[in-house]
Amino acid sequence: MAADITTLFRARVPAKRLQKVEKILQRLGLKPGDAFNMLLAQIELRQGLPFEVRTSPLLAPEQQAEAWTEAMGEY
Repeated sequence: MAADITTLFRARVPAKRLQKVEKILQRLGLKPGDAFNMLLAQIELRQGLPFEVRTSPLLAPEQQAEAWTEAMGEY
């Protein structure tokens, strides 16, 4: 049986986000690449994203702006 061929995938992500996520994933025994591969597997299985994507906000505009600033940093 032939081994699966892999491809290197690179993406730019905010450094602080990656640091926070790495700590969470470490507690789960995973690396960021493992989590990304799991996401791709779910997309393949579901033929779409494994979570809802909406155009209407779930939060009031002020709450959404605050959440984005906290997650992404100042613009």
